[in-house]
Amino acid sequence: MDSYRNNGLNGNFMNGNSSLRQRWNVRPSEMSKKTLNPIRAIVDGMKLTPNPEKPMIALSIGDPTVFGNMPTDDTVLQAVKEAIDSHKYNGYAPSVGYQKSREAVANFYSCPEAPLEDKDVILTSGCSQAIELAISVLCNPGDNILVPRPGFSLYKTLAVSMGIQVKHYNLLPEKSWEIDLQHLESLIDDKTACLIVNNPSNPCGSVFSREHQHKILSVASRNCIPILADEIYGDMVFPGCDFQPLAPLSSDVPILSCGGLAKRWLVPGWRMGWILIHDRNDIFGTGIREGLVKLSQRILGPCTVVQGALESILNDTPPEFYQGTISFLKSNSEICFSELSTVPGLNPVMPSGAMYIMVRIEMEHFPDFQNDVEFTERLVTEQSVFCLPATAFEYPNFFRIVVTVPEEMMIEACIRIREFCARHYRPRSQDSHELDQ
Repeated sequence: MDSYRNNGLNGNFMNGNSSLRQRWNVRPSEMSKKTLNPIRAIVDGMKLTPNPEKPMIALSIGDPTVFGNMPTDDTVLQAVKEAIDSHKYNGYAPSVGYQKSREAVANFYSCPEAPLEDKDVILTSGCSQAIELAISVLCNPGDNILVPRPGFSLYKTLAVSMGIQVKHYNLLPEKSWEIDLQHLESLIDDKTACLIVNNPSNPCGSVFSREHQHKILSVASRNCIPILADEIYGDMVFPGCDFQPLAPLSSDVPILSCGGLAKRWLVPGWRMGWILIHDRNDIFGTGIREGLVKLSQRILGPCTVVQGALESILNDTPPEFYQGTISFLKSNSEICFSELSTVPGLNPVMPSGAMYIMVRIEMEHFPDFQNDVEFTERLVTEQSVFCLPATAFEYPNFFRIVVTVPEEMMIEACIRIREFCARHYRPRSQDSHELDQ
């Protein structure tokens, strides 16, 4: 025992070696400190105290299942039940997903202009993980990516946490939220690693024309910039409008197209997404494909039961289900647009798809509020209606409405918004003068 105590190494422990820690000092990682969700940061800072005399109507949550009025189709549920009952999908799947499931996705989205095979599909835990993997494989710390403004906040959340700079290109509300292509191209430099194109758009509900997408591709082609196409709302477009996936229009620009079951099939909690690798000219080569496989191995992919049901979900969901969803979203959008278009001080922009409508606040007519955050905060206090301030999407003085609520709630919400605006609206001095004349 004495010899043990006199051992030099042990003495270092007993006497305290300067290389060893003397006290607890556990700190959060730099990555965790750089991770910020702008929506949460803004909403958590708002004073949201609803009017107790009015039931709350939340037009802020991009989850179509919240109110129970938009269930998925019975064939979708049956596919999962059969997958469970088969007892085939209780174990680990390959990190990129079962081959049969990837084949199903490839077959569903393949077309002559942009053919797909199972090797071109990576299954992911929702579209959010698809976006994360795509950014991770294309970008290094110090690079920059181009993202839309207004745009989905997750792009910035993911990029900044990885040490990637975010550059925002403008969308133009007066042109139904088309991209300001001149502004977009002015942002590109030698550190630009990726252009993110979100179509149909969250938060705008806009759908790009084929012609506009050709112009986007021209910018990317001229500057040799790959595209991450966030198409989670693909095919969720209103009658008379056509959704055109980006990849079939590309002759040379390589595209990672991200999608999933969440929105079109109304099952966001099932966490089934995918990346479609479009690279007909082999610009990505083996490196990007191998990188995606390696990154997918950090976690072992999406739920195996849903993977087992995927082929049936894609092939057996009846067209009437999709049509019913789109018909409802269009009807609610038209109600909202029609009602708010006649409210002094508000300027809604009619969407063409997805689940959202953006509304401009003419802040000069609402002197009680400094910005969209205060406007929407007081709307909760007085009318118990919660719309998301578009500052959360880097676009102040607008707010976003989710149009998935039951029709009667949408009508009631619009009535309350009208009452709120009537109470706080103030004409400008020249307006008053013109009225006097």
